[in-house]
Parts: sequence; C-alpha cells; structure tokens
Amino acid sequence: MYTCFVAFWASAISIWAYAMLAAGTQRELGTGGAGVSLEELARHASEADCWMAIDGVVYDVTDYIPRHPTSPAVMTPWCGKDASDAYRTKGYGRPHSPAADAMLPEYRVGPLLPDG
Repeated sequence: MYTCFVAFWASAISIWAYAMLAAGTQRELGTGGAGVSLEELARHASEADCWMAIDGVVYDVTDYIPRHPTSPAVMTPWCGKDASDAYRTKGYGRPHSPAADAMLPEYRVGPLLPDG
C-alpha cells in the first residue's frame, strides 16, 4: 500500500513539473518582444528554418514539419509568409482541426507587425 501511495504522488508531481517546464519553454523569439516584421518573417523561408504568420501571429513551425500528417511540400511553400488562408482552408476549403489550433501556442514567436 505504501509503495502505491509513493508511486502515485511521484507520478503526480512529475506530471505537474513537466507541465510547468513545458509552459516555461514557449517561444517568444521575436525582435525584443515587440513583434516580427514582414522582413524578419521572410528570412525564415526554408524547411530548415520555417516561420509562418497565421492570423497576425508568427509561429516557428520548423520542428513540426516532420510530424505534419502530409508531406513537407504542403507546408514549405508558406515558410516566411502569411499562411492564414492556407491554414484556414488547407488549400481546398477545410479548416484545420481544433487539435491543430491547440498546438499553435507551442510554436508562437510573437505578433506580426503591421507593414509600414
């Protein structure tokens, strides 16, 4: 009984600690926290360094490309660009799932600065 009690609390604390660490590793990579310019976004336009803007927010999706359910060729044309329409329609009118929406904050860089 004692072993089960200790194992339970060790697991619970481990899960809590992991959640705290994961929350602390969210990216805010932009230029000084002020946001990301279109020029900066355009510098991240390859599969090896892929940032995309979706609805006014820039995401570094480089690490996600290999895990995306489709081939990299579906995502890479949008690297370094505003991919809002592509994200909303998947190119054929279907939006991404709520699960995809829930993953976005993990890849957040910062807000996209208005052009000007």
